[in-house]
Amino acid sequence: MTSLSEQQINFYNKNGYIAPINVLSKQEANEIRQEIEIIEEKWPNAIEGIGRNYLHLISPVLNKVCLNNKILDAVESIIGKNILICGTTLFIKNPHEKGFVSFHQDAKYIGLEPHNWVTAWISVTDANEKNGCMRMWPGSHKKNLIHHEQKFDENNLLTRGQTIENVPLEETDPVVLEAGQMSLHHPTVVHGSGLNKSNDRRIG
Repeated sequence: MTSLSEQQINFYNKNGYIAPINVLSKQEANEIRQEIEIIEEKWPNAIEGIGRNYLHLISPVLNKVCLNNKILDAVESIIGKNILICGTTLFIKNPHEKGFVSFHQDAKYIGLEPHNWVTAWISVTDANEKNGCMRMWPGSHKKNLIHHEQKFDENNLLTRGQTIENVPLEETDPVVLEAGQMSLHHPTVVHGSGLNKSNDRRIG
């Protein structure tokens, strides 16, 4: 069992997220990266745009992630038993490209109600401030849904460019993860991520 501790659950309830959680070995994370890059090589553009969703349906390697007991135990600590996986999405930031994720709330566009679910973000490569890790606005999940502008920026990894304006960056926390670690976040916590300024890909 890799259930979250009472301290971790309390942190999640207070801040709207918890990280890092160890769920994959470095080797397992690297195998996932290799699988993604094999797909990219064999079927160029297949997992870009809308194709980066529901990848667990086309790859046994990626489907195995969804059945990982360490991930499911941690999720169960937050939402309880009888877990349904709504979907999977690949977030790739290649080095020196302009891809970013605007500050947003998952619940605003995923549309599942009530807001008793959780997003699991699994780091396939290291995620840090240099390569554009997520930033969370702690406690913002208690504000319920906030107005989003739809910006449709071509560099925004969100489909509609949904954006919460005027998020105080100095009040946000960087979610630094090593390859194989996971964060869990609440559907209404405000989060986003900046540019990858490193020399390697950032994959989640």
